[in-house]
Formats: sequence, C-alpha cells, structure tokens
Amino acid sequence: MKDRRRTILEAAARVIARRGVRGLRVEELAAEAGVSKALVYYHFEDRAGLLRSTLEFIGARAERYTHRDPPAPQGVDTGARDPSPAAHGPGPVPHGPGSAPLHPGPARRDRASAPHDRGPGRGSALGELERRLLLELQDVPEIRENSTAWGELRAGAVFDPELREDLARVGVAWVREVADLLGQGSPAVPDAELVAAAERLTALLEGLSTRWLVGILPVGHARELMREAIAAEARRLDLPDRHTVCAAG
Repeated sequence: MKDRRRTILEAAARVIARRGVRGLRVEELAAEAGVSKALVYYHFEDRAGLLRSTLEFIGARAERYTHRDPPAPQGVDTGARDPSPAAHGPGPVPHGPGSAPLHPGPARRDRASAPHDRGPGRGSALGELERRLLLELQDVPEIRENSTAWGELRAGAVFDPELREDLARVGVAWVREVADLLGQGSPAVPDAELVAAAERLTALLEGLSTRWLVGILPVGHARELMREAIAAEARRLDLPDRHTVCAAG
C-alpha cells in the first residue's frame, strides 16, 4: 500500500471513529491526513470507494492484532488485569483463519484435514478461538479506534446499500472463519451447527464491544461474558474443553 494512501486510510478510520460515517467530510479527512482534497480523490474515486477501502483497512488491521498480542494499556499490568493465558495468547500466531470481522481472511480450509493443535503451547483450536475473540476487547487506543470505527461503519450501512453489501460480505467471512476454528475441535459436527454457533458468538462480540465502548460494560466483564459464551457453545457442540486439551497436550 502506498504511504499516502495508507495515511489517508488511517485518517479516515480516526475521523469515522470520532464523527461517524455521516460525519465524514473530505475536507476534514484531508486536513487530518495532511494532504489535499485532490489527493484523496486521486486515491479514492468517490465517497463509496473511500468507505469500502476504509472498511478493508480496518478489517486488515484487526486481523493483524488478533494474530499477535496487542500492546498493553499504558500503566497497566496485563497479566494482573487478566490472568487467563487465552486472553493474551502464546505469542505471534501464523496467518490462518482468524477473527475477521470485520475481518476478511484466507479461504476456508478443509476441517477434516485441519490440525487440532496449532503447535507447542498453543492449546486447542477452541483456546485459539477464545484468544482471538478476546483480543477484540482490549482497552488500548488502536483497538478502541478500530472497534469504534467498525461500529460506525456497521451503523452507517443501515442507510447505505453499497456499504451494506461490503459489510455483509466481510461479516459472512468472519462467521465462516469462526465456524472453521470451532470445526477443528470436532470435524464430525455438522457445518450448519458450526455456522449457527459462529453467528451467535460474532453477534455477541459486536454487542459486547458496543456496550463496552459506550461505557455500559467494563471491559473485564465483557471479556468474561465472552468466555462464558464460548464455553456454552463448546458444550452445545460437545467440543473438548480447551483447558483439558491443553493439560493433555
């Protein structure tokens, strides 16, 4: 990605997080990015193209931080804040099916041939799923901005048919990836059940994220609710508990 193009997309994410999709003005965006309006239109043909590219940029950024540990909040001891190993993960994760919301990712893999364990210390696929979803609920600036911008784009899509199509496509990819991770724990589970579980989990995460961002839910409580939901879906699908798998491995 060209440096100027990336600068504009970073600025667009900030402005959308601050003012919403309807509040996005090219003049303000250009000033935020430190470029001319003409340069914005040079890189993005129109407003629809800009929003589409910003959606893709936010999704790619979310995929990056859910495949590695994000920085800890300033002055906060991450381990003390959340002692669960799955909350922060064992380190960088190889590129693969992930939290993609908003997160487009690689094509679906065959569940029957997918490894049930992602390497030494990584635990079960269920543990990896928990790790990635919980990384969406981290009180650090990049993730707050990304989550806020994603929520604003989702709300804006209600009134914008073109953006609605783009968002729906990304949402389907996210559900598919979560379903694939669930399926790694038990390839015998019917695909329809995995997809239904993935739909519930991703919808819950979006709702929890919104409540956290507006101050209704403390982030720690939102994370605990997410863990409980993942455990409930695992029981529903008769998947092995991630702690049991980690201990056995």
